[in-house]
Amino acid sequence: MESPLQITFRHMESSPALTARIRQRAGELDHVFGRIVSCRIVVECHHMRHRQGGLFEVHVDLTVPGAELVSSRDHGLDHAHEDAHVAVRDAFNAARRRLEDFARERRDTATHSPRKPAEPADLPETSDEDR
Repeated sequence: MESPLQITFRHMESSPALTARIRQRAGELDHVFGRIVSCRIVVECHHMRHRQGGLFEVHVDLTVPGAELVSSRDHGLDHAHEDAHVAVRDAFNAARRRLEDFARERRDTATHSPRKPAEPADLPETSDEDR
């Protein structure tokens, strides 16, 4: 990664264990596509009710040459996201899939780029006698 990883926690305290897990998962993304320019992570806790724990929403924003890939896993009704580690896992799994798709498309574009047809001026001249 060209610039340092940015991790933001909203409506919650930061956690050394969660920060370490995010750093590990971001490092794994760097192995998928080694030209990541920047990676920004936002972990947000939405407090639902007084008796129920908050649900976590995690956003992974990757900047790569020529594109910005954003993956977001909001809590919706998924109560598995009452655990921040599960929300981080799901968000990074989605980011990895997007990054793999981007890398695949980029490879396919590079290997299957259409060739420019030869211009008439580029072709050798032939006369009626050559035929």
